[in-house]
Amino acid sequence: MTRTEIRQKANSEMEKRRLRAEAEAEARTAEIYKKLPQVAEIRRMLAGTASELSQLIIRRGNNYKESFEKIKQSNLEGSRMIKSILRSNGYPEDYLEVHYRCSACNDTGYTDMGMCDCMKRLINKIASEELNRSANMPDADFAHFSLDYYRGITVDGVDCYAKMADNLDFCIKYANGFSHNSKSILMLGKTGVGKTHLSMSIAKEVIKGGSSVIYGSVLNLLREIEKEHFGRAEGDSDTLSALCGCDLLIMDDLGAEPRTPFYESAVYNLINSRMNMGLPTIVSSNYSVEELYDHYNERIISRLFGFYEVLIFVGKDIRQLKRLEK
Repeated sequence: MTRTEIRQKANSEMEKRRLRAEAEAEARTAEIYKKLPQVAEIRRMLAGTASELSQLIIRRGNNYKESFEKIKQSNLEGSRMIKSILRSNGYPEDYLEVHYRCSACNDTGYTDMGMCDCMKRLINKIASEELNRSANMPDADFAHFSLDYYRGITVDGVDCYAKMADNLDFCIKYANGFSHNSKSILMLGKTGVGKTHLSMSIAKEVIKGGSSVIYGSVLNLLREIEKEHFGRAEGDSDTLSALCGCDLLIMDDLGAEPRTPFYESAVYNLINSRMNMGLPTIVSSNYSVEELYDHYNERIISRLFGFYEVLIFVGKDIRQLKRLEK
């Protein structure tokens, strides 16, 4: 989906929100007019004073200020009466108002300052969903993460069960308390030990909470950026902006991408841009700490180990263990 198509879809969604809010307000108004006809009468009176006020502004006679103040006080009194009637009959004072989802732009997507933050979030959400659809985002949840596969002690004397129980507990708390201020996470461990499962479980809960999440292997994400950078992509997609702007970015399999100056620069720019914006990122790698130090330059390493919460995953390849069970 191109940037133009994403913007069109966001505008369409905004229009639906706005029309829905206005239709609901009309329905509430019809309900109140039927149950409390005195409210309808007061509103008709207020509509009449609006016309009277416009004529007064045009004429601007000698007693303009006095007349203006009289109409103003009359309108305020009418509004107070409506609120009092609604309140005494068990309705909220704002029952007749249009309840837009965003009070800053009234669900138009734009304010006097430009594009509203709600519109930016919606565009990021749509872009995230599109990228995840093309990435075939794995389905996983915490309930199906079994600690029974983590047995034994590592050569370093680490209890696999206890270590992975700690990792699971951390990820559950992280997902439940997710916000834009959440930490970034670096998951390290051999293939098949649960890194993708737990990162996807976090993603599932974060998405439920209404935040935008993008998942993808580092290689696939960088390939998309590369195609767009060198003009080989179809349409006007902007993967880099989506990756930098989503609420949570999950980059899987760091280290599997080719070692080229462009890819290394792209990895750094993604990590650094999101760090500067205060947005959390989850990075997973099959590399050990030592292997990462050997593979990447100091700029990348300093950010991964200086600003990320490092989770070490241990155990045997669960996929192989499951095959042996069959």
